[in-house]
Amino acid sequence: MSEHANSPLSSIAQDLTAGRLNRRQFVTRAVALGASASAIAAALAACGGTPATPTTAVASTAPTAVPTIAGVNTGGSARATTAAPGATASRAASPAATAAGAAAPTTAASGGPTKRGGGGTVKILQSQAPVTYNPHLSSGTKDDLIGRIVYEPLATIDSQGNIIPILISEVPTDTNGGLASDGKSVTYKLKPDVKWSDGQPLTADDVVFTYDYIADEKTAATSVAKYITVSKVEKIDPLTVRVVFKDVTPGWFLPFFGSAGNILPKHIFEKDKGAGSRTSPNNLKPVGTGPYKVLEFKPGDAVIYDINPNYREPNKPFFDRVELKGGGDAVSAARAVLQTGDYDYAWNLQVEDSILKQLESGGKGVAQFAPGGGIERLLVNFTDPNKEVDGERSSLKAPHPFLTDIKVRQALSLAADRKSVIDGIYGRAGEIGVNLLYDPPQFSSKNTSVEFNLDKANALLEEVGYKRGADNYRAKGDVKLSVLYQTTVNQVRQKTQQIIKDGWEKLGVKTELKSIDAAVFFSSDAGNPDTAAHFYADIEMYTSSNTSPDPQSYMANWVGANADQKANSWSKGNRSRWQNAEYDQAYEAARTELDDDKRAQLFIKMNDLIVQNFVHLAIVNRKSVYGRSNTLQNINYSTWDVDYWNIANWTRQG
Repeated sequence: MSEHANSPLSSIAQDLTAGRLNRRQFVTRAVALGASASAIAAALAACGGTPATPTTAVASTAPTAVPTIAGVNTGGSARATTAAPGATASRAASPAATAAGAAAPTTAASGGPTKRGGGGTVKILQSQAPVTYNPHLSSGTKDDLIGRIVYEPLATIDSQGNIIPILISEVPTDTNGGLASDGKSVTYKLKPDVKWSDGQPLTADDVVFTYDYIADEKTAATSVAKYITVSKVEKIDPLTVRVVFKDVTPGWFLPFFGSAGNILPKHIFEKDKGAGSRTSPNNLKPVGTGPYKVLEFKPGDAVIYDINPNYREPNKPFFDRVELKGGGDAVSAARAVLQTGDYDYAWNLQVEDSILKQLESGGKGVAQFAPGGGIERLLVNFTDPNKEVDGERSSLKAPHPFLTDIKVRQALSLAADRKSVIDGIYGRAGEIGVNLLYDPPQFSSKNTSVEFNLDKANALLEEVGYKRGADNYRAKGDVKLSVLYQTTVNQVRQKTQQIIKDGWEKLGVKTELKSIDAAVFFSSDAGNPDTAAHFYADIEMYTSSNTSPDPQSYMANWVGANADQKANSWSKGNRSRWQNAEYDQAYEAARTELDDDKRAQLFIKMNDLIVQNFVHLAIVNRKSVYGRSNTLQNINYSTWDVDYWNIANWTRQG
């Protein structure tokens, strides 16, 4: 024992050694006694527990062992209403968050890096090629992914709901004064001596600037939904910032967390805020605080990285170089990892399960299935993509000629054979999709269902006056049931399209299929008519994912005021252009509701309004599927962040 034998800490340490306390109970009691994090860590090491290590060596790798709020672990206090995963209302926390983090295992103890570099090259494949390195102008997950290799948020959340400090020195709590008692602000203390890759220090000015950059409407930031509850972000001192909310805010951890929370360097982007944001050369020349810096970036193709010499953790990262290749297709990516071993990691393997099993037999790698892959769904356009109003198609001023009829939308849903899509294509990688919102589980509705019933679908179309013509297609007057159904180029998606088309054609709905290269479909190019945000089709299909334990920003994508239009550079997120006052009211109520159960019911109501109004037609509740080589270790996939969030801790074994 390293503590004096007659100290209070020594006494409870004896209980730990004797097995009367487990490690978590020991930490909790030690914190209550006022012991420092270093003393707790040293006591654990002396008792045969985890070796003592500096807090900075573990803060970005080890989750804090504390109770949950909103699906997030931030500590417990008298105000906590539950310790079950996914609770939503309580905002309270305690110093256990920091102390437990300080006493958590080091990456060395858990198989992570023991020194910086020496690991050679890790090679990554993305079947969707990134096009921008600015995380707040991201056009999709493909850009979010590369952003997290260089840029970092204040904190992130792992799959168990633990808050992991990244650029902050401690988790904000009631006890440490980080969380305001009125629920209207949160204060963050930045880690000292963090530097950008160009050697400049990270300060509170960078955090304030990042918010100002995002909040400027002319910037047209795609991450803005995470910040709509914020009134202002203010500098308290060089290493302290306060986020002030417009009202009581349960989801205080939405701004500056995860891939939408990446901090931008003010000294690089200061001249780029506003109208010049999208044409800035700095979007392709990132300067970050993360473990790697960019050597070369070819938009739509590849990125090459080497170690950021200013990275704050001296024993990380393990790999000397990262080579990321984008484009191609998911099957080729899977083959390169699972069968040939030419690459180490492949993201988003939307590949037929039968093919994955065949490739795994090559013995070079394995396919991994994780929850939270998102909902592969059909998005319905409530505006007319073929009519131009004031130089704009799919305008709110031009309602769709037949998709505004709920019974037509219901018929399309009834004619979608989801079971065949699962059985014939997805296999282990998914189940029949019903809802929009599944995670965290307390927000998953039990009120909804789907079925495949062509007879019922035909009856609905007859009921609303759409009759079959000589060509077997339906029409009412001069309005023909003819849809353009678009998605990305992907073998799984094209096969899914064909199954859906077969049902619709049997229904008498003429269906034209269109496939667009993912780099174009998910781009933020305001001049390209083939982007998902422009939505110049009747139906489009891609995956929608809730990327935060608090669904507020995710559900903003169906708020009427957030309809994607030319005036907002198609950046608000409501691509269906659906307008529903009842939904908007529920969304606004959830923003300030602190009661767990009431808030959960509001999100369930939002989900049900979308599902029961057939605004989106869920097809597959996907799992996240990635491929890794047998030698790649320490990936630590998270439901609430992108795949590469933990790349500083990746290692190779064997």
